[in-house]
Amino acid sequence: MKRRMSVALMALAAALLTPVPAQADDDPVVRTTAGWVRGETTAEGRQFLGIPYAEPPVGELRWKEPRPVRPWQGVRSAGDFGNKCVQGAGWDPGYEQPSHTEDCLDLNVYAPEGADRRAVLVWLHGGGLTAGAGQDIVPDTFARRTGTVVVTVNYRLGAMGFLATAGLDAEARDGVSGNFGMLDQQAALRWVRANIGRFGGDPGRVTVAGESAGGRSVCTQLASPTAKGLLRAGIIQSGAYGDCAARPHGTAVSQGAAFAEKLGCADLDCLRAKPAAEILAAQGGFEWAPVAGGAFLPRQPKDAFERGAAAGVPVMNGANQDEGRLFAFARFDVNGTPLTADQYPTVMRTDFGDEALARYPLPSYPSPTIAYATAQGDQLFACPALRLDGTLAGRGKVYAYEFADRTSPPFASLRNLGTDFDFGATHVNELQYLFKHFGLESPLNAEQRTLSRQMVQYWGSFVRDGVPRAAGQPAMPARPGTVLALRTASADGNVLSTTVHREHQCNLWDAGTVTQNG
Repeated sequence: MKRRMSVALMALAAALLTPVPAQADDDPVVRTTAGWVRGETTAEGRQFLGIPYAEPPVGELRWKEPRPVRPWQGVRSAGDFGNKCVQGAGWDPGYEQPSHTEDCLDLNVYAPEGADRRAVLVWLHGGGLTAGAGQDIVPDTFARRTGTVVVTVNYRLGAMGFLATAGLDAEARDGVSGNFGMLDQQAALRWVRANIGRFGGDPGRVTVAGESAGGRSVCTQLASPTAKGLLRAGIIQSGAYGDCAARPHGTAVSQGAAFAEKLGCADLDCLRAKPAAEILAAQGGFEWAPVAGGAFLPRQPKDAFERGAAAGVPVMNGANQDEGRLFAFARFDVNGTPLTADQYPTVMRTDFGDEALARYPLPSYPSPTIAYATAQGDQLFACPALRLDGTLAGRGKVYAYEFADRTSPPFASLRNLGTDFDFGATHVNELQYLFKHFGLESPLNAEQRTLSRQMVQYWGSFVRDGVPRAAGQPAMPARPGTVLALRTASADGNVLSTTVHREHQCNLWDAGTVTQNG
């Protein structure tokens, strides 16, 4: 062990003492704590792709806390994205094939030309903690327009990122396993603190943001005492589902035991010997999520916030008006079996109960699928976001929004399906207003491009100053119960709303008596 450490220290010293390599005028080279990286200059600024922030979690490092990346000699190319973490195939562009690669702990840096000490946005991708990668958004235009440095991060997913077992508990310093993907995110934040100044960023002004599972990750990191000092602000987009709750430790270990049994393994050696493809094939049907009870997350996020966790850290939190349409489409219409009027009462009663059926009468909606989707979105996203506003307000500023452009084009994955389903302001749809989603330009009309510019201003202002503002637009409110509805001009524009709680039937969903069984 001592020899390994001394070799690593000698390599680090060599990297730090190496003179600046020769480079072309438009070929940026930056020295990180592990060695030099060569990026690219684009029309939007500088970008550095696929920079490793931790050792590959392979072999004996599978299901271990992330280790600092070993220094390298020479100049490492940072012109291409790194590997996606282990995950299955999906609808999204670039995800036509599964990934079985565990060497995936990389990040990407986008930096405008010019001044240093810029505020920093660290983006955690969505995908249900089982899919996705940092490359899902390309924020180069956002970085230039807002004058910020943006970092996007890969982290371990599914069983690779969230397996908890008694054997892994025994290896953990605090006796609690199952948070490997969350610890990857913190390792990336520590990399940012140590290195981002060399890319023009300010390590003291870091905002962590994410959408869906990425937003849930932000919520979890805000509640984690081991993240203290790594972030100055947080943005939670459609991430409050489940009230950001983590799995209780005992539940996670029981699930881990069932997973190991499914693989025919009685010990860690067996699990670590399994090919990634077998791990991936076996992980379906299990819940993969953070675990409460250890040093990373001593208590549930809601309890932590009520006790003052992340006190004084400003937060932007919001959801989309029609979140549930994506999920209802995936359950019914994508298979050519849209929900019918005859099926609607039974499905609603089974999933939500009689009172929900009464609150969402079928004649009020254009189709049974959309009626069901409205109830689902209200229960899973809109109302939890509003509840989280109230919880977070007790420990600092929380700014609330709702993305409400019901004319927004379906995001790229859905456009590729060629469906005429009306997705409205569904889950994920706001991302194309902020970034190049999957690196693609979105087909926004003139009004939507205006809304996009306004949203970029709100987000950029928050990253820079901790207060979301846009020129000539209402300030995003920091009053629980009041939400900034983001709409195009022909739909009344961006307006402050105090009726969102009622519109989403939250007195029903907040009662805690309705659960979804489907």
